[in-house]
Amino acid sequence: MSIPQQFERSNRPGAGTFDPEKLEVAPGRLREGLEGWVPELATEAELREALEKAFDYRGDVTLTQRNGDKIEGYIFDRVTGPTLSASFVRVMPKNGGSRLKIAFSDIAALAFTGRDTAAGKGWEAWVKKYWEKKDAGQQAASLHPDTSE
Repeated sequence: MSIPQQFERSNRPGAGTFDPEKLEVAPGRLREGLEGWVPELATEAELREALEKAFDYRGDVTLTQRNGDKIEGYIFDRVTGPTLSASFVRVMPKNGGSRLKIAFSDIAALAFTGRDTAAGKGWEAWVKKYWEKKDAGQQAASLHPDTSE
């Protein structure tokens, strides 16, 4: 028995008045335009927030370490601990070198330097592209995802 059927059959007040439009719906996460952003990292909270956004970013970032070394690459993992030295990001360098593990405490600056590879590829953009193809009479208009561009 499904949940709506069970709800409708119960003896509670309001039973039988199941309205799916009134169910709680969590909003989707809003994507920020981070490409080109260089955040201020004045406080520990700002550093942690910026690195969390960098982890969610689908492009390369440039990390400047306290010793002056710059690393450009994709942040594919992060671990947050109680202190900056116990927290770290893992980066795949753009130049193809081995993966790096960098402590938050070693990061002096962060810049979102790479192109966001998923920018403009949301549901709305896909539907708009679909209807443009369909209106133009293209045979390629289908409900299947496009191949990687």
